[in-house]
Amino acid sequence: MSSLTRAKLAAMMFLQFFVWGAWSVPLGTYLGEALAFQGQQIGLAVGTTAVAAMISPFFVGMVADRYFATEKLLAALHVVGGLALYVVSVQTTFFAFYGALLLYALCYMPTLALTNSLSFRQMHEPAREFPPIRVLGTIGWIVAGLVVGFLGLEDTARPLHIAAAASLVLGLYSLALPHTPPTRAATRVTARDVLGLDALRLLREPSFAVFAAGSLLVCVPLQFYYAFANPFLNEIGVVNAAGKMTLGQVSEIGFMLAMPFFFRRLGVKGMLLVGMAAWVSRYLLFAWGDNGSMVWMLYGGILLHGICYDFFFVTGQIYVDKKAPSDLRAAAQGLIAFVTLGVGMFIGSWLSGLVVDIYVESNGHAWNQIWIIPAVWAAAVLVVFAVAFRDRRGSSVAGDNDVVTATAARKA
Repeated sequence: MSSLTRAKLAAMMFLQFFVWGAWSVPLGTYLGEALAFQGQQIGLAVGTTAVAAMISPFFVGMVADRYFATEKLLAALHVVGGLALYVVSVQTTFFAFYGALLLYALCYMPTLALTNSLSFRQMHEPAREFPPIRVLGTIGWIVAGLVVGFLGLEDTARPLHIAAAASLVLGLYSLALPHTPPTRAATRVTARDVLGLDALRLLREPSFAVFAAGSLLVCVPLQFYYAFANPFLNEIGVVNAAGKMTLGQVSEIGFMLAMPFFFRRLGVKGMLLVGMAAWVSRYLLFAWGDNGSMVWMLYGGILLHGICYDFFFVTGQIYVDKKAPSDLRAAAQGLIAFVTLGVGMFIGSWLSGLVVDIYVESNGHAWNQIWIIPAVWAAAVLVVFAVAFRDRRGSSVAGDNDVVTATAARKA
């Protein structure tokens, strides 16, 4: 891969996640403070990406891979998405806002797979070439959070405007990316292939069934963080909350680099349990932390993001890759993504909003009680998973190639 191509892909990744980080992190604060939306409405709005995650595999597998050059499709989706995001920014009622944001999410979510696909097709050695490019995506998310936080824009529509403008820039920039023609023009693809339904037979094995169920259930409390961490920090008076939340992405980079080391010592089950335990710890830290003498707890909860996400979700993707036969690996990854990023996070979006509405007080929210609920949920999943999951040690070793492969499918 030439230096020019490498630079183009790095810029693409930076903008891809800058767009997402700019609007998604402060969204809950903007909806709650500026538009006075209720908790359930905020949760459902955040959950539009989960709905799109359930639909986008159909688009990528049955349309994108068969009929269009990837760079042209990226250009169209980001331009339409940028326009949709501007429409989102001027809506003040829930149903109009939700409909416009869902349209945007349906444009954006397929681009996550498309950017990875375009990148890999330019590479001769993905294990060596992909990580430095993908890390630019995390840096883009960090920069977006710092910009929004330092400018004090979290309770305004400006982050949506910034993301819309960046999306339009990325759309036009995509036309300058390497030409990447469709790969399966002559291949018949069915909904069964796209959803990975052939991988359902893997559920006959108890360990895989427990893993799939645990993955779905742990995604429910995850959405409490994505939907309400920023509103929580702003409500209790944390200055530059969006900027400080980027510490989670910084820790993510560090733990990603350390994953092969931990894998060799903990194995799959150990990594998954540590990831679940980190979710429990994060929410307990949020429950008892404050913006005074206990502010260190808030920082601790944010910094746990690297363990929370990498140790469970990246480990899970590696486990699926090791567990599934070679002819079912793509199907199995598709199935797990549908179950977790789609179904699990959609349930979590609805439930988190419901819980936040229950604990409304005259001067804000009873955040202590709110954070205890996902902590208890995650702890229950942890205990059941620890007892029920059985992993053969032979499938517990991951190398750098495995981490790279799993990283391609991750959120920032």
